[in-house]
Amino acid sequence: MSKDHDAKKLLDDAHDQGALSAQSLATLDVVDVGAQINAGLGVTIDDVAASEVVLVTMMPDDSQSIAGAGNTAAVRDGHNFVLDALKGSKQSGEVLAHTRYLNGHVLCPYTALENAVAMTPANYNPQLGTPLYDQTCVTLGTVIAKSQQLSQAGIAVRTVTLIITDGGDYGSTRCKPKDVKAIVQDMLAQENHIVAAMGISDGTTDFKAVFQAMGIPDRWILTPGNSASEIRRAFAVFSQSAVRASQGAQLGGFSN
Repeated sequence: MSKDHDAKKLLDDAHDQGALSAQSLATLDVVDVGAQINAGLGVTIDDVAASEVVLVTMMPDDSQSIAGAGNTAAVRDGHNFVLDALKGSKQSGEVLAHTRYLNGHVLCPYTALENAVAMTPANYNPQLGTPLYDQTCVTLGTVIAKSQQLSQAGIAVRTVTLIITDGGDYGSTRCKPKDVKAIVQDMLAQENHIVAAMGISDGTTDFKAVFQAMGIPDRWILTPGNSASEIRRAFAVFSQSAVRASQGAQLGGFSN
């Protein structure tokens, strides 16, 4: 493993510089978490020509309830719509995209937008559980590590992350909501990170409460109903924010 892609060192450096609290570092400083973060870091600094970069990260739910509700195609299409919207923006060359499914499969480590992998029936088959807290920590840890790597190379970084689930946590073994919240609060304090979440209605889960406990601001929470059209519309709302963030806009929330 090159030092360029050593998650532990990058997170230690973020802590040393005040970007990551001791509590968050403790959550992320676990061997298998570091390995999962390394798997998402993707392109090396040498492959980044831009002086400013926007990291767009999505964590689509691949739990069995997505398929059970008939929403597989809608989630797939929504994710791909975001990538296409970004490709159509003037700043597309400055975007690095990363997609990691809720159960940990890395569809695409950070890469130039033109190389980002679309979700297809061949690579997306939602049939697993919902380790929401564990994997949100891994995903946000990857955002932090990549941001640290880029900023150490003198590249200005902004990040936009979307967590997607259609149910509450089921299957996390290490992390609790407060662990996620500590990481989110560290990121928001830096003022160059947006952490958003989409809770696709399952008829029972109070997603506002779930995401608030994870530290995600109300203004960055989407709660579409359980229909393909509503899910696609929610992804379209997120895509607008991602495009505006890539253009340097200061965003206060989805309503802007």
